[in-house]
Amino acid sequence: MALERRTFLKGGAAVTGGALLAGPFQGLVARPAAGLGAAPFRPLVPVPDRRDGKVRLHLPEGFAYRSFHDTETPVELDDGTVLPGRHDGMGAFRGRGDSIVLVRNHEVNNPGPAFGPVGDHTYDPMAKGGCTVVEVSPRGRVRSAYTGLNGTMMNCSGGQMPWGAWITCEETVNGPDVGPDFTGTSNVPLTKPHGYVFEVPTRGLASGEPITKAGRFAHEAVAYDPDEGVLYLTEDNFAFPSGYYRYKPRRHPDKVGHIDNEGRLQMLAVRGVPNAHLEAQQERGATYDVTWVDIDDPDPTFPYTAGQPASTTNDQALVHVGDQGRAQGAAHFSRLEGQIFDDGVVYFTSTQGGGAAMTGSNSITGYGNGFGQVWAYHPRSRKLRVVYQSPGQEVLDFPDNITVSERGTLVLCEDSSGDNYVRGLSRRGQLWDIALNRLTSSAGAPRYGDEFAGSTFSPDGETLFVNIQASAGMTFAIWGPWHRIGV
Repeated sequence: MALERRTFLKGGAAVTGGALLAGPFQGLVARPAAGLGAAPFRPLVPVPDRRDGKVRLHLPEGFAYRSFHDTETPVELDDGTVLPGRHDGMGAFRGRGDSIVLVRNHEVNNPGPAFGPVGDHTYDPMAKGGCTVVEVSPRGRVRSAYTGLNGTMMNCSGGQMPWGAWITCEETVNGPDVGPDFTGTSNVPLTKPHGYVFEVPTRGLASGEPITKAGRFAHEAVAYDPDEGVLYLTEDNFAFPSGYYRYKPRRHPDKVGHIDNEGRLQMLAVRGVPNAHLEAQQERGATYDVTWVDIDDPDPTFPYTAGQPASTTNDQALVHVGDQGRAQGAAHFSRLEGQIFDDGVVYFTSTQGGGAAMTGSNSITGYGNGFGQVWAYHPRSRKLRVVYQSPGQEVLDFPDNITVSERGTLVLCEDSSGDNYVRGLSRRGQLWDIALNRLTSSAGAPRYGDEFAGSTFSPDGETLFVNIQASAGMTFAIWGPWHRIGV
């Protein structure tokens, strides 16, 4: 395994270079870092954890980190919650004094008693996922933590709202009205349907009420456009085509301080190209004019008898919403995951995009056989462009969560089966390493294949918080001279 894995991609379909970034995409992907020079690359070196001196990450020289909330051993929060693990998407907000408030997803699947206290913030008392709210110092010392939302399932990623809330996404359509998902576990114990987005405040508890008009499908992440008051939503539908959606609330969220449940769900289509195969390998600088089609039944429920297995299969439920859009020409993507809104542009990742066009489902490898794409959508001009496309597994392998630094550099988390990196992507198409997972279990077994997730910068841009997800999850606070490595 080469630690000096870098590429300054040139030509081909791999990247949209700076010379092509005209019109609405001027300045895409990142603004040049002052004093950066030609190459932001720095080799990664082993760095001991400030918590206990154990090496868990490799970072550029001059960087440091501290880990917290390792759930390999039970961790009890302030409200008696036993931390459930599987840390995934995460948002960072300004707290009291120098504190940072993290709202963190826990992507726990299958029916079972909700973690933490049950109350108004509990959606389904027989679902094991949710969000914890953690107050930390800029260097990762935990000051307080509690359960903000529970009784949800497969809380994957989400997005930060400017009024101080986190939208968390359920990456599932499980419920008592559908059959077992890919795990084969019965959904009969569940008391409510799942597959929604929920709003979690940074202070206090969530209402526990889903935003059902934003759709029931395998949600991954959201990004909020404050100019239009629109919520963009990605779908990670592993064995079928995924869609890209937007939810238009009835009232502008900035003015009321929340996302209402009275809006309209729509799905992206390419103008003049019905069911465009955007999961397929793209030409360099490929740009599309976009239109949006309405979803008339965003919140399906299916007939069932309480206590009995449902007749509707999980696969049928997974495509119910998306098929409405595809019947009107909506575009095909492969496994849409993380996204972020920055400077008038929404960036989102297609984890397995960039391979051959898919004409049907493939339950073994998933829908799509590429190694990842990064897309950019410009809402004002309604144009969609491929920003980056991995030319191979050795370069970028399954980009997942995404965030952006103060300097405009995109920060990508890998979710591959091999070595996992956090990568930086510049506007010039330069891709370089920021962090490498070298986590091991308490028994010393390598956990290098555990994915990075939940990357988010502190409000002052000085600390990058990121999770490594597994049943024994862990969160890291990383700091150092970001400007020296172009982040």
